[in-house]
Amino acid sequence: MVSKNIEKALNNQIRIEAESAQIYLAMACWAEVKGLEGIAGFMYAQSQEERDHMLKLIKFVNERGGHAQISKLAEPNVSFKSFKEMFEELYKHEVFVSESINELVHISLQEKDYATHNFLQWYVAEQIEEEAMARTILDKINLIGDDKGGLYLFDRDIVNLTVNTAATGNMP
Repeated sequence: MVSKNIEKALNNQIRIEAESAQIYLAMACWAEVKGLEGIAGFMYAQSQEERDHMLKLIKFVNERGGHAQISKLAEPNVSFKSFKEMFEELYKHEVFVSESINELVHISLQEKDYATHNFLQWYVAEQIEEEAMARTILDKINLIGDDKGGLYLFDRDIVNLTVNTAATGNMP
C-alpha cells in the first residue's frame, strides 16, 4: 500500500511526465514547420516515450492502492529562436526531471517504501540516459555551429541517434 505522502509525490511526477510529453510535442511541431523533419520525428518519438513514462507511473500508483490523478498542465513554450535554443531547453528540462525523480527516491527511502524505491530505479537509469542524450545532441550542435550543411546532416541523422551509457548497459 502506498502512503499518502508517496502517492502525492508520485502524482506530482505523473504531472511532470505529462508536461514533458507536451514540451516534446510542442518542440516537434516547431521543428516540423521549420522543415526539420528529422528533429520533428525525434521529438514526436520522445513525446510518446514521456507519455509512456506517465502511464507507467499511473498504473503503479493505482496497483499499489493509491489513486493516480490527472491534473492541469502548464502550457509549453511553442516558439524558439533556433534549434540550438530548443535543445538547450530540452537539456534543462531533463535535468529538472532527474532532480524530481531523485527527490521521489529520497522520499521512498525516508518512508521505507522499498517497493516504490525499486520501481523508481528504472526512472533513475532512464534519466541518466536522457541527460546523456541531450548533452550529446548539444555537443553535436556546437560542432555544427552555423554550418547549414551540418544542420542538414544533423537533421537527417538524429533519427538514428543512440547514446551508450553505463546505466543502461549499452556500452560500445
